[in-house]
Amino acid sequence: MMPTPFEVIVARHGPTVLRVCRAVLGPVDADDAWSETFLAALRAYPDLRPDSNVEAWLVTIAHRKALDQVRATARRPVPTDEVPDRRAHDGAAVDGDLSAELFEALGALPLRQRQCVAYHHVAGLPYAEVAEIVGGTAAAARRAAADGIAGLRKTFPQGGTR
Repeated sequence: MMPTPFEVIVARHGPTVLRVCRAVLGPVDADDAWSETFLAALRAYPDLRPDSNVEAWLVTIAHRKALDQVRATARRPVPTDEVPDRRAHDGAAVDGDLSAELFEALGALPLRQRQCVAYHHVAGLPYAEVAEIVGGTAAAARRAAADGIAGLRKTFPQGGTR
């Protein structure tokens, strides 16, 4: 059986991977992580087993690339000569289904909670696969996602905007 062309894989799973990257990193750094994810996937794709869950595989790669971005950001020096102004946002949708306010609220969650919310609720992966990606058990991933959702509900009571 002939493997699916990589272009089809990108077209099919690219939007999900981008949403996951945006949920974990925010809209500014997500594009780099998305690109890095598919560059790494392109190199590894010929060796992927035919029965593999491609979406979970891509989310795993995106997870690692997002962690690389988080670590790189933490290592970068921050200039302190002048405090930058906070960018105001009008709450308009960033990618059609997640608002800038929601990205900000996701960014305020602890990293593990943010990852579990993104991988389960945005990418739709089961908790067992989320646990494989972030490490730990399915129960711990479920708890982290639940805690993350509870934190988001405090920011967005009734599922709407503030």
